[in-house]
Amino acid sequence: MTMLYKNQVMQVLDGMIAGFNVPEGELVLMEEELNLTRFAESVIHQNMSRYDRTMMVRAIDGKKVGVAVTNQLDTDGILKAIRVAEEIALSQKPDPNFPGIENYPAVEGPEGGFQSSVATQSPSKRAEAAKECAKVAAKEKFQATGAYQTNVLTTAVANTRGTRQYFAETTAWLTLTVSGNDGISGWAQSYSRNAKDIDAKKIAEAAVSKAVLSAHKTKLPPGEYTVILEPAAVADLLLFLAFLGFGAKTLVSRRSFMAGRIGEKITGENITIVEDPFNPRISYMPFDYEGVPKKVVPLIENGIAKGVVSNRYYAAQLDSESTGHALPPNNTYGPYPKAMVMKGGTSTIEEMIASTERGILITHWWYVNFLNPMNTEVTGTTQDGTLLIENGKIVSGVEDLRMGQSILEALSNVEALSRDLTLCPKYGALMLIPALKINKFKFVG
Repeated sequence: MTMLYKNQVMQVLDGMIAGFNVPEGELVLMEEELNLTRFAESVIHQNMSRYDRTMMVRAIDGKKVGVAVTNQLDTDGILKAIRVAEEIALSQKPDPNFPGIENYPAVEGPEGGFQSSVATQSPSKRAEAAKECAKVAAKEKFQATGAYQTNVLTTAVANTRGTRQYFAETTAWLTLTVSGNDGISGWAQSYSRNAKDIDAKKIAEAAVSKAVLSAHKTKLPPGEYTVILEPAAVADLLLFLAFLGFGAKTLVSRRSFMAGRIGEKITGENITIVEDPFNPRISYMPFDYEGVPKKVVPLIENGIAKGVVSNRYYAAQLDSESTGHALPPNNTYGPYPKAMVMKGGTSTIEEMIASTERGILITHWWYVNFLNPMNTEVTGTTQDGTLLIENGKIVSGVEDLRMGQSILEALSNVEALSRDLTLCPKYGALMLIPALKINKFKFVG
């Protein structure tokens, strides 16, 4: 099957929006073409394509709301979903906090969000990337395991008030782990809107370098260490910070570390984090799943807590306007930022290493999870390239360690930030972030 064009999508929505019997309604159409090549032990073992369309229906009767989802997108299938949503709405108790829907002007997406190099890429191109990864790994007698994934996504929103929004986007993402004997491994990734930016040889060389450097591992006791977090490791912490406090739902319920602290210093002065979907390297969808145009939202500015992102429901409870961060109507998480940019510094990773008397370089984390949400304390283990630094040089690998660290505390102890920023994807969010050198970082095992 082929992707629908914009005029076809809008014709579908225009034709079905009149099908509501309740006073108001909303349709969200999501269309995805996923192409994936997986390889393990330097051999491709899976090559697949998946195409899917999903329609989400929100039926609104005053303060009563019902949601239904279908992937049967003929007229009968959509009308059936509308009737189910209406039946659910009519059976609900009114929600006094529901703010209703509005008519929002159509917004154009960032120019860089859709790239034909992804939309037209052949399976052979992904196979060539896998082959290059295996070739570089083989030079050190390592094996290559990873995945190369491309996506073409379209999202459209229409409601009975007249809102009509449409956005098409592309992504290309290569992840690679190289491994050898005795648990030696190294990891690297590359992500872009444009498949031409994915350099398999460069990614493979980075992963192999980590594996070679970690060949001989030192065991370190729990304690506080100076660490250099590469961007992928920073991304894990930043996304959990977003879950814990950068959304209006947790602020309203006072389960956020931001509650009562807007305007206060919560990190070091060298930390600035902004939700910016319009950054050219991020080029995120310019509206949310309610059709509300997105806004640039300062989250932390020079260490000061500035604000959170919101949808219409929680913005109304904060007596403010939506920032355009509603998730799909069947979600339970509430709004959170999905296009964060952390301001960089003046250093390079090499300079950070050279300035470190004794510390640990961390490539990325495995299985980060909450310990104490209000204190932003999380845990997780280092993986695939944990390296010991002594006297400004990498001297060996390190047996993987488990952190037990407050994220805000870590961001209060940042000594240096890299000037180069890297685009990192995590759970549907994109983050453009530097590497960080952090003092007194806690490991518990």
